[in-house]
Amino acid sequence: MLPAHEIHRELVLVGGGHAHALALRMLAMRPIEGLRISLISPASHTPYSGMLPGLVAGHYNFEQTHIDLARLCQWAGVRFIAAEVTALDPQQMQLSLAGRPPVYYDLLSLDIGSQPELDSVPGARAHAVPVKPVAGLWQRWQVLRERVLARAPGTDYRIAVVGGGAGSVELAMAMANSLATDSPGIDLWCGAADILQNYNKRARSAVMAALARQGVNVHLGARVERVEGDALLLAGGTRVSYDDLFWCTGAAAAPWVAASGLATDAQGFLAVRDTLQSLDDDRVFGCGDIATQINNPRPKAGVYAVRQGPVLAHNLGAALLGKPLRQHRPQQRFLSLISLGERLATADRGPFSATGAWVWRWKDRIDREFMGRFEQLPEMMPIRPWGRLPQLPEEARPHCGGCGAKVGGDALATVLAQLARAYPAHCTGSDDDASVVPVADGQTVLQSVDMLRELVGDPWLMGRIAANHALSDLYACGARPLSALAAITMPFASPEIQQRELQQLLAGALHEFAAVDCRLTGGHSMQGPELNVGFVVNGVTPDSGALLGKRGLRAGDSLLLTKPLGTGTLFAAQMQLRADGRDIGAAIDTMLQSNAIAGELALANGASAATDITGFGLLGHLLEMLGDDLGAELELTALPLLGGALETMRAGIYSTMHAANARSYASLAQGADVDEPLWEILFDPQTSGGLLLGIAPQVAVALRETLRERGYIHAQIIGTVAHRETAATPVVTVHQSRAFAAEP
Repeated sequence: MLPAHEIHRELVLVGGGHAHALALRMLAMRPIEGLRISLISPASHTPYSGMLPGLVAGHYNFEQTHIDLARLCQWAGVRFIAAEVTALDPQQMQLSLAGRPPVYYDLLSLDIGSQPELDSVPGARAHAVPVKPVAGLWQRWQVLRERVLARAPGTDYRIAVVGGGAGSVELAMAMANSLATDSPGIDLWCGAADILQNYNKRARSAVMAALARQGVNVHLGARVERVEGDALLLAGGTRVSYDDLFWCTGAAAAPWVAASGLATDAQGFLAVRDTLQSLDDDRVFGCGDIATQINNPRPKAGVYAVRQGPVLAHNLGAALLGKPLRQHRPQQRFLSLISLGERLATADRGPFSATGAWVWRWKDRIDREFMGRFEQLPEMMPIRPWGRLPQLPEEARPHCGGCGAKVGGDALATVLAQLARAYPAHCTGSDDDASVVPVADGQTVLQSVDMLRELVGDPWLMGRIAANHALSDLYACGARPLSALAAITMPFASPEIQQRELQQLLAGALHEFAAVDCRLTGGHSMQGPELNVGFVVNGVTPDSGALLGKRGLRAGDSLLLTKPLGTGTLFAAQMQLRADGRDIGAAIDTMLQSNAIAGELALANGASAATDITGFGLLGHLLEMLGDDLGAELELTALPLLGGALETMRAGIYSTMHAANARSYASLAQGADVDEPLWEILFDPQTSGGLLLGIAPQVAVALRETLRERGYIHAQIIGTVAHRETAATPVVTVHQSRAFAAEP
């Protein structure tokens, strides 16, 4: 049998809709040998539409209403790519992503939902808040709510909601419930003669009564013809003012779907057969709101997406394994449960309708049961494999070691040639085994190397993180980067997939190298069981000729840290499915932040010493700086921390390197009332961490503020340096909270 990590086909899921979330869960429990699955979504959390009104109304919190896609992917062994798709090329079998290289697929599925129709009314796109994407709606609602709550008593405030379907009436009542004590004016503008036109009369009456009870003004037959910055222009010429506008009209498709050339319906939604495959491309599947089953069209409703999930999971696997596909037969009718703002709801299905608190409890139970599938993920073992790709050989191929394990030279040469066209000034190769870089007379050459195991599944991000991680050693010295050599171990895979992976990886690295005018001149690549990425980086002294070192600290110096701590514990928690995807995303953002500007500012402001905080943790690297005659005092509460890091520390979740770093415990003295989890952060290994600077106290605060203005928003003074009186004096004394002289 081939190793489970050998990859020969790629399944790409675009969008984190209900069908994809369910299908991913099912595919994970029955893996296909030789297949890699990637999920592309612009956000780590996807909302469950059925609970969105309850979120706005205040009945649920964010975590209860959103599926953590990053966590789900971690559990499923699926690559999560946080990106926005901008184009699809079915001929080349590639997806264009905003701000980064394309992603290729062998099999593709789209579940990106729909968006309100904004372009049919002039001014709507410029001035209205669409209900989708939900992330934007939720952010805008939180700001609006705080503004309404803070307004002066008696101040008029008008919230306009345009639409007449279930989504619009639920949103209007949810807002009214949340703001009940503040009584803003909420107007629902419906262009039709009645709301909820596809619902029975009893359900419409119950909803109209609920709208009136909560003070929502319903305007029927009020068609909006134009939107201005503070007013709606209605058919007939009436002009009505508003303070905030929410748009909940009919569904529209992402424009790139129709632009791909694949068959669509009249509204631009992907046209699919009952197997959920595109009418004219068997390699492309579609589900949820973005797709229309041509033989069985249905309204755009989440209930249909949920029912599609099991069929989609089966058909994706069957298409890869050469097995028969199933037909999806959507139900003719579905149960609709409409939230009424309060803990009341209306049920509608055909002639049946009911309203009351018991309906809300019924809806609440259904919604919580659905979300429970993604909150309490089952143990992955034992797993019953579905099968192996027919393209794989029957016998396992032994993988060579040593130089025989190198990735074929063609892949690296091809990728570098392609990237040279995009980065002509920064992707320059060499025909020699070693690269020779001309250096001006009188300049000192600095060289460093760093290697990382795969930390994130997205190779483009991994390339960026690894490049920043390696360059930080130069920035800590105040050096200017000049060139880099890559040292990469690629996971076992087909040559085509390896080339795609290498393309993404090196494009990510070049994104960072080009930003600081550093040339990637070549490197070495080989195969192995997992991805490892490293770079040899070369730099030269700045124009001033001055450099920073680790051992220049002076007694009295303030210690300033430029980035927050916590990457070690957070990614250890992610491996255990105990990290929030938003915390992981924020940690990745800090790892992507270059230390280049921080290094320049440190040198310009007369820093005495600097080092970058990486694998040895804050304490380990500080001890390297102090030497034999200096000590330090640290304030634990001043340490900048990543969101969620303290919580994972309190849960006892440590990186594997934490124990080795904690051996430096003997160098510490502990002040009174020290919080143990906060103490443990001192030993947490960092990836692409911040710079630790020694700086004169009279300029420390000013430098901290400058760093914050330049993007290092977590920069903080964390301690001071002092002479050690004797060899027995603790090297580092840790206080829970202590004000240092540099602080105002």
